[in-house]
Amino acid sequence: MIKKIGVGKAHSKIILIGEHAVVYGYPAISLPLLEVEVTCRVLPAETPWRLFEEDTLSMAVYASLEYLTIKDACIRCQIESAIPEKRGMGSSAAISIAAIRAVFDYYDAQLSQETLEILVNRAEMIAHMNPSGLDAKTCLSDHPIRFIKNLGFTELEMDLSTYLVIADTGVYGHTREAIQVVQSKGKDALPYLQTLGDLTQEAEDAINHKDAEKLGEILSQAHENLKEIGVSSQEADSLVETAIHHGALGAKMSGGGLGGCIIALAANLEQAQELAQRLEEKGAVQTWIESL
Repeated sequence: MIKKIGVGKAHSKIILIGEHAVVYGYPAISLPLLEVEVTCRVLPAETPWRLFEEDTLSMAVYASLEYLTIKDACIRCQIESAIPEKRGMGSSAAISIAAIRAVFDYYDAQLSQETLEILVNRAEMIAHMNPSGLDAKTCLSDHPIRFIKNLGFTELEMDLSTYLVIADTGVYGHTREAIQVVQSKGKDALPYLQTLGDLTQEAEDAINHKDAEKLGEILSQAHENLKEIGVSSQEADSLVETAIHHGALGAKMSGGGLGGCIIALAANLEQAQELAQRLEEKGAVQTWIESL
């Protein structure tokens, strides 16, 4: 059965701690942002859908139709997204997930979680060459994710009674360039990466013990290490300083760096709202508040 419209949704994500070190085998912790969503609608079209370019949406649709063995599908896609692109918030993975769900919904086909994950990773691999899978896994999960390269994922329980403020610097993140910055430092980067790995483990311990103040301190320490390696940006540093100045328990850049977002930990909702306002006054183009 073919519906008149197929709908699929997915949520965003943000890295709490562990970026860059995760490339070298250290753990990373990533959080789903359940309120920051993308919606894909699949509609009838007069001409068959064609793969013109290897972007995420195209690859997700292509992988879905191939799996369903549907040829000459006369469909088109509409995307509505609250997730900014190239900010480390999983826009690519979320669009893939939403598109796959929408295609399966349009054709009234069953979609298991296992099949969805396989198709998302296939689309991400073609579009992004060699993704870790962390974005896709977190955008598919309702729980925080702990990830170690080549060892896999585990879900974390988080109940800190705190709030995380995410602030967009307004500058595209440049993950590939940032990775090259770290690589160019050679052995000089190793102590910082080791420290970031240790801090991630400490962050997990703080989460398990519901110690929000300790977690905040750890996030700020992680930012200093990322700054020393050279993957932060002037805009991110400014927003981190603003957050700390206005009472955040801790703050850091998030994601690949050289742009993108910062995160700040707030003790309560009132403080989170105050921080969001201050960060926007300082130049953040958009903010989100997430309950932890």
